[in-house]
Order: sequence, then C-alpha cells, then structure tokens
Amino acid sequence: MGRIPRRSAIIGALVALTLTAACSAGSRTTGDSDRKDQGDTLSVGFIAEPVSLDFTRNDGAAIPQALLVNVYEGLVKLDAHGRIVPLLAGGWKVSADRRTYTFTLRKGVTFSDGRPFTAQDAAFSINRVKTGWTTSLKAGMDVVQDARATSPTSLVVTLKRPSNQWLFAMTTRIGAMFSRTGVSKLATTPVGTGPYVLDHWDRGDELVLKARKDYWGTKPAMRQVTLKYFKDPTAMNNAMRTGGIHVVSTVQAPESLAEFKDRSKYHVIEGTSNAEVVLSYNNARPPLTDRRVRQALSYAIDRKAVLDTAWAGHGTLIGSMVPPTDPWYENLSGTYPYDPAKARRLLAQAGHPKLTLRLRIPNLPYAVASAQVVKSQLADVGVTAKIDELEFPARWLDVVFTKADYDLSIIAHVEPRDITSWGNPDYYWRYDNPRVRELLDQADAGTPAVQVARMKQVARTITDDAAADWLFLLPNLMVADPAVRGLPTNVVSEAFDLTAVSWARS
Repeated sequence: MGRIPRRSAIIGALVALTLTAACSAGSRTTGDSDRKDQGDTLSVGFIAEPVSLDFTRNDGAAIPQALLVNVYEGLVKLDAHGRIVPLLAGGWKVSADRRTYTFTLRKGVTFSDGRPFTAQDAAFSINRVKTGWTTSLKAGMDVVQDARATSPTSLVVTLKRPSNQWLFAMTTRIGAMFSRTGVSKLATTPVGTGPYVLDHWDRGDELVLKARKDYWGTKPAMRQVTLKYFKDPTAMNNAMRTGGIHVVSTVQAPESLAEFKDRSKYHVIEGTSNAEVVLSYNNARPPLTDRRVRQALSYAIDRKAVLDTAWAGHGTLIGSMVPPTDPWYENLSGTYPYDPAKARRLLAQAGHPKLTLRLRIPNLPYAVASAQVVKSQLADVGVTAKIDELEFPARWLDVVFTKADYDLSIIAHVEPRDITSWGNPDYYWRYDNPRVRELLDQADAGTPAVQVARMKQVARTITDDAAADWLFLLPNLMVADPAVRGLPTNVVSEAFDLTAVSWARS
C-alpha cells in the first residue's frame, strides 16, 4: 500500500541500528576464538532497550528487533537478500485480479503456550491490526477487506484493491501472528510461534531469550541469547573488550573501531542498512512552510562533512528516503550541493536573512554528533539552531514524533521502504502533498514496472521540494568475536534474526 505511515520505524530505527548478537559463554576469554568451551549461549550489546514488549501499542524499533522472527513469526519473512520467502505459510496463490491471496499454512506449528497455530489465529492476527493496534503502522492493513479461515490450514485474504506493498508489509511487525488467547499481557509476556521464548527481562540491564524445545522448525544453534543494554557506547565497547558481550550490535562511535583492530580477537562487519539519517523539517510550521527556506537549509549543509565528522566517514550519501537496496533507488545526493552563498540568497528572498530554529534531537550518539556539525554549518548562513536533547525513546516520541513540537530534528528511520510515510500528512514532518499521495497509490496498484517508476517520482518530488534533508545512510557496523557465525552483513528488515547465528566449532 502506498501510504503506510512508518513511524515506529523511525524511532526505533535509531535504536534498531543497534542490532547484533553475541555470546555469553561463561568461561570465555576475550579473543580466544578457538576455545572449545564456548557453549551454546550468545550475548548481544545494545544501546537502547524497548519501552515494553508490545509493538502493537508501542513504537520503537527495539521491540521488533528483539522479538520479530525470534519470538513472533509471520506468514512470510525477508531473506538475507530482501526477498519475500515463506515462513508460517508454506506457500500462497494470488488471484488474477491481484486482490485475493490464498495461503496454505504449515502443519504442526504451535505457540509457546502449547496451543496449535491455525488459520483462525492468522485471520485473528490480521484483523486485530485494524481493531486492536494503536500505532500508526496499523495503516498497513487498511487495504485488507477481509481475512478468513476456510480450513485449519487455509487462509484467504481479500484486499480492497491490488497492492504491491501489502505482502511486503506482512514481513514487518504488522504481519506477526498472535494466539487468540495470548494477547492479554503482550507488554510483558509475548506468546509466539518462534524458536525462542522470553526467559526474563531485567529492565535497564538485559532481556534473555531461551530456545524452545518444541519449536516446529529447525532448532536454533543458540540455547540462550542475552540482549544486554548499555547506557553509553563506551560501556558497550568496554564490555566487548573484557568479554562481557561478544557482539557490539551497532557501533555507536565509529572512531572507536581502532580499539578493535586486532583481527585475531575481533571481527568487524560493515554493510549497509535501511536507516536513513534525516534532518527533519516541520513542513507545517512557519517559516519552514516556505520551500525557499527549506531549500536554503539543504544548500547550507555539507553532508560529506557531516558524515566524516559525525560518523568517521562510515555510511553512504543518498539524498533521498531510498536506500540502495530498494528497487527504485537513485542517487540524489547531488540535488542540493553545498552552497552557503545560495542558501543566504534564498533566505533573503524569503524574508528571513536571520533565523532561529529549535533543533530537537534524541539523545543518541549519531544524532548528537550530527547536530553539532549541522548547527555550525547553519550558523554560517545566518541560521541559529538551538539544540534541545530529548531522552529517547519516550521524550522524543512524545514531543517530536507525536506532537510535532519542533522545527528541526535528526533521527534515523530504519523501517524498510519507509518512503511511504511521505504520503501521510499527519506524520511528524507534517508534509502534505496530494501529488505524492497520488504517485504512491499508483505505485502500489500498478505493475512492478509502474511501481518502480512511480516510486522514483516520489523520491524526486520530495527531494526537489526539500521536504527534509537526508544527511546519510547509516552503515550496518558491528564488532563480533571471530568465532560467531551467521551475523547479517546488511540490514534488510526490522528484525535481528538470531536463528542463523552460531559458534564456529573447532
């Protein structure tokens, strides 16, 4: 569907970037990759932890990052290359008019509470998104007319219109399958069909997942996975160096990679992600309602300098809300070349040669570092940016994301294909463009070729309109014990899939 308001992604995004796995083997010695006593436990280091375990009512990427695929499964999921593949559905057929999907579900699947998973649960889960969810992501199911079980293993979903986006959306959190009797305590007690169950959650410290003995599919290699949460990047790096964790999920200070240059002790993984670091403009708040002002801000920013200074050059300049892994990617990073003189002229033409704006950011390392560079560059063209750091996720979500009480912000949007959020005028950047909504609808309902063409038009339109400034794409940057296998090089979904992670056996 053309306009899924991908908000949780955003936020979580930031957090999400933090995804990785590590191993907590009791007798481990740092860098001892050929030890024989590494066991079957894993420990992962993160900076931001979930606000609860219920992603049906709480935004933030940290929840699905930990639970999706691992605890909750969908009918389908994304493989390592971003392709849609079967999961709880063994297969499906699509009608000629592209409105009816008939899924054949796998047999012998059970929830962690022992109940069998049936098509009735699948229909319940899809319909519940529209009636029981409170996050904006629920709009991803608006295109569904009806979901019904025709037998215990057959599910028929009828759409209101053809939609290229819907099946892809089913790989995200809105496609998670829930037990009809297991949704009363989602914030603390998740019940899913996945290979792991929640063992315990010590808020502010760790969340521990334990492998299910009765899992329907291939058993994971790790008997136990601990997600460790740290207050700052230095503490996480120290834990990596001293053996407290075995994977830094997302490196929060790229300059610290020098600490891990010994390749006999550490393996550095650098790939790409979906996380666009966006300098957000509040398009509904004067003077940012004036396109010339927004364009001036974009010309004032030297994005290469931001990347080099704030993130040690790790990442990609993209110039739009589309990462290179999407089918409609075009490099638009040259649309607004660094030109302070042109920025000053535009501001003068708009009647704002001097301007003061509030830059409200989450207290996350990449946002804080980027904000300092942006503030300095804006000052060069007569714009005073007053930085206001907000605790993330709670305060940033409330003040910026929900209330849109900001002029500028900086946040990493991590959800896949979140360009569709530009079709939602209620989204926190308050961008209202009927032409963009029309293009998104055409892309969603059209052929694959039409979809690619229209989505490219959407990216060009919002970029030409200077609806925001895309600073850079965060890399998937991790540090791991060299003996850990199965970590993702690229981030293609909002889940950190632990099912493929294992220890090398010597």
